Amino acid sequence: METHEILEKVKNGELSVEEAERFFKKQPFEEMGYAKLDSHRAVRSGFAEVVYCSGKADEHLIHIYQKLFEENGEVFGTRANEHQYEIVREVIPEIHYDNISHILKAEKAEKEHIGGIVVCTAGTADIPVAEEAAQTAEYFGTKVDRIYDVGVSGLHRLLSRVERIQEANCVVAVAGMEGALASVVGGLVSNPVIAVPTSVGYGASMHGLSALLTMINSCANGIAVVNIDNGFGAGYMATQINRLAARKEKE
Repeated sequence: METHEILEKVKNGELSVEEAERFFKKQPFEEMGYAKLDSHRAVRSGFAEVVYCSGKADEHLIHIYQKLFEENGEVFGTRANEHQYEIVREVIPEIHYDNISHILKAEKAEKEHIGGIVVCTAGTADIPVAEEAAQTAEYFGTKVDRIYDVGVSGLHRLLSRVERIQEANCVVAVAGMEGALASVVGGLVSNPVIAVPTSVGYGASMHGLSALLTMINSCANGIAVVNIDNGFGAGYMATQINRLAARKEKE
């Protein structure tokens, strides 16, 4: 349970002061021997802990998912594979696996999505990274508009969607090859752009390094760059920006 939920339960008489006190006295992490789950992360940062699935031992992954699901009623993980989906599904039947983004998640059915960001890609090969960004943002309560395959080799495709892009609180621009999409988008909008270089491309793209260098050296202002293929980092940051914008609109 989150802090606000506990206080509401105390207020409504559903939870005693003593029970709430026991919760707050708990150490801010769950000791599991091989891992220390950050159970208070959502209280501090507004984002519950997320699981990086790749490379984890099966037994560890199962127990981590179980614990987070029991604690929060939902759980989200990145860079998962089909085998990990199958073993987690045995203990959490509600789990869902997306084989495009490689996200493994179980989430609450009723969830409000606020504000609005745009996630766009240069090409269809960039979609797996874009979906990691988009689904991360959606999981954390952001309304996401997807605009895919609008790279600079056919600039008219991007320009046909420019109004939708300009309305967004934040734009995530995902591109491999030479990574020029972020610069073009940055010159069209007044709100922040998060550039995500992908490892899509031929030899001289150097597994995304060329796109990364292009984005870092962009002549357009207002662009922040995350690591190569880091859709999760982009979705997380876009959500932070979106929450600030939504808060300002409320005021």
